[in-house]
Amino acid sequence: MKFSEQWLREWVNPEITTQELVDHLTLAGLEVDGEEPVAGEFSGVVVGQVVSREQHPDADKLSLCQVTDGTDNFQIVCGAANVREGLKIPFAKIGAVLPTEDGKGFKIKKAKLRGVESFGMLCAEAELGMAESSEGLMELPETAPVGADFREYLNLDDTVIEVDLTPNRADCLSIAGLARETGVLTRTEVKPPLVADVAASIDDKASVEVTASDACPRYLGRIVKGVNVKAETPLWMVEKLRRGGIRSIDPVVDITNYVLLELGQPMHAFDLAQVEGGIRVRMAEEGEKLTLLDGQEVELNADTLVIADHSKPLAMAGVMGGEHSGVNGDTQDLLLEAAFFNPIAIAGRARNYGLHTDSSHRFERGVDYNLANTAMERATQLVIDICGGQAGPVTEVTAEDKLPEAATITLRRKRIEQVLSLTMADDEVTDILVRLGMDTETTAEGWTVKAPSYRFDMAIEADLIEELARIYGYNRLPTRVPAAATPLAKAPESRMPIRDLRRQIIARGYQEAITYSFVEPELQKALDPEREALPLLNPISADMGVMRTTLLTGLVSAASYNLKRQQPRVRLFETGLRFVPEADGLKQTPTLAMLVCGNRLAQGWSEQETPVDFFDLKGDVESLLARGGDASAYRFESAQHPALHPGQTARVLKNGEPIGWIGALHPATQKKVGVKQTLFVAELDLEAVRDIAVPSYGDISKFPEMRRDLALVVDQSVQVDQVFDGIRSVAGDYLTKLNLFDVYVGKGIDPDRKSLALGLTWQHPSRTLTDEEVNNSVEAVLAHLSESIGATLRG
Repeated sequence: MKFSEQWLREWVNPEITTQELVDHLTLAGLEVDGEEPVAGEFSGVVVGQVVSREQHPDADKLSLCQVTDGTDNFQIVCGAANVREGLKIPFAKIGAVLPTEDGKGFKIKKAKLRGVESFGMLCAEAELGMAESSEGLMELPETAPVGADFREYLNLDDTVIEVDLTPNRADCLSIAGLARETGVLTRTEVKPPLVADVAASIDDKASVEVTASDACPRYLGRIVKGVNVKAETPLWMVEKLRRGGIRSIDPVVDITNYVLLELGQPMHAFDLAQVEGGIRVRMAEEGEKLTLLDGQEVELNADTLVIADHSKPLAMAGVMGGEHSGVNGDTQDLLLEAAFFNPIAIAGRARNYGLHTDSSHRFERGVDYNLANTAMERATQLVIDICGGQAGPVTEVTAEDKLPEAATITLRRKRIEQVLSLTMADDEVTDILVRLGMDTETTAEGWTVKAPSYRFDMAIEADLIEELARIYGYNRLPTRVPAAATPLAKAPESRMPIRDLRRQIIARGYQEAITYSFVEPELQKALDPEREALPLLNPISADMGVMRTTLLTGLVSAASYNLKRQQPRVRLFETGLRFVPEADGLKQTPTLAMLVCGNRLAQGWSEQETPVDFFDLKGDVESLLARGGDASAYRFESAQHPALHPGQTARVLKNGEPIGWIGALHPATQKKVGVKQTLFVAELDLEAVRDIAVPSYGDISKFPEMRRDLALVVDQSVQVDQVFDGIRSVAGDYLTKLNLFDVYVGKGIDPDRKSLALGLTWQHPSRTLTDEEVNNSVEAVLAHLSESIGATLRG
């Protein structure tokens, strides 16, 4: 918001400089974006009047004028189109200095233009540094005193200050609000202008009906008859509006804009002749159309609050009036409007129609709900003073139960000290709160505070403490290092740190991905068809409409993105939460997901390009599980998953309990997600992977190992884990190693069977095993496997 320093000082005039005022506002949280003089540095400019105007004898676009400064007449050659006899203008006499961009100034001298001498210059706003551009001479009112110093006449020794307010400080979007704040900061009395009630001189009363009281809890209307809309807006008002960034239009509009800047209450004036039957405040009907003051025709939505008469909408409430009912040159009678609109009913409505107005800027942030009456009286008096006319009584429709309630907040001494690291005296706290306009009552623990109606941002104790800090001065608050016990976090040996898990995966060539928890519903359904995902009430976009029930959704999308950009080898992993709706609420499970596709190894001259397969990913998963020190607790069993390939899918078990899945993406699923290459994925319960065996140490045997290799022929349906379990159950306590080093099917083997080559190693901790002991163990293994799974030695 821009405002004139002189105007502010009419309300509150602390004995400080402009820079000190700017510093006070900035340090109090009302950041000043900039400050600049209202006019450039110039001298020797007076109020002049054109006595006569003639055509220049040698130039069609130049005029030859006689201009008076009240004492003498001067011949001036002027090229402005709006120069005319009787016009009062800023007149730069010979010797005057006008502002220039380089700051050196331009001195006016006697000149000769197309053979005619000119003794001075008639000025436009831009030439005096009062505007960036101007189309003609600056026209002064007829009451301007000829010969007066122009700078003194307009009080141009003034500064325009622009403040950047946060949305919660809409109470400072006015001179009144800024004056209150300045008075508090500088301990200076605020002297607002006296606003007296305007007695009704006619009986004409506005008819007002409010059907949308939730959106408009208070509406005031007043008829003013016999106004002269062609009256001239006083120069003091025009200048205050200009310095506030608002252009003068006509006296009625200028008055409503003036009240907006002065008090912070947006108002509107209707042409009473265009209002049929009376005012109705209602929600728009779907498809209703309204032509706005800027000439734009909009089709109204049903959620838009409108001010209407008995036949048509007149204005978009809190945003902009309609062109048809607006004040024009033929207007004789006015209907003044002042209202309180619920910020929720106004917020976003202007943007929906591509609009942003001073009115919507204030209403959507919040306007004092007790301000409308004062604003109505102020505007009425100004209309009568400037445009004449007679005012009727004020019609007010208020739904008291729909108006906001001033917050009552408990403020504790201990909490102030805890937050600010400062012990403030009770008298100082009370003084600050009272100067802020708050009603305070002292209690045993602190204060009970009731916020004024214009401080609608006060809701909780922290708000009051922030106000204390602002007014006390952020720069005066002590700097203290927090004192707190900081015990080292426990790192139990039975839990693998997640950073170690990540390092292990990265060491195997993977890259960590971080994807959104919000995913596309269709992709989610394709990858986890058996679970219903939780839909979002207000999604960021259509493709982020549900919460993920599997981390694979994000990884598959990331892989698809990379493959479409010619990446030949993709290895990704992610740790995060998946969100599964259950009967008793939303279950959030920490999860680890992995994905591989493309080439097994990075491209190189010594390696052939071999695609990855199921066992590549299985090996990576096994390396993670083995890191926990208890690889035997895990096993992989063939299973079916609706999104995975039926022949290349396994469920991962830990101590017999399922903890995840591993497999190739089902071809049909791949088609749904738009990926041609085979994707191998794994998803595991992260907590189960992180639960590891506590390391224990034993003596290393110094005695030799005894190894036997067996080639067993078993049915194709037999899983290796079955063979391993059978061997471990009878091989004795000294079996230390067991590994599968070959699988063979083909010539010499029954097509329904396969050959497994196993290596078995025994070692005793305190002596050397004999061949007889090892042979007995081998015989026991063969007998057990033959009986349990029909295994035979391969001949």
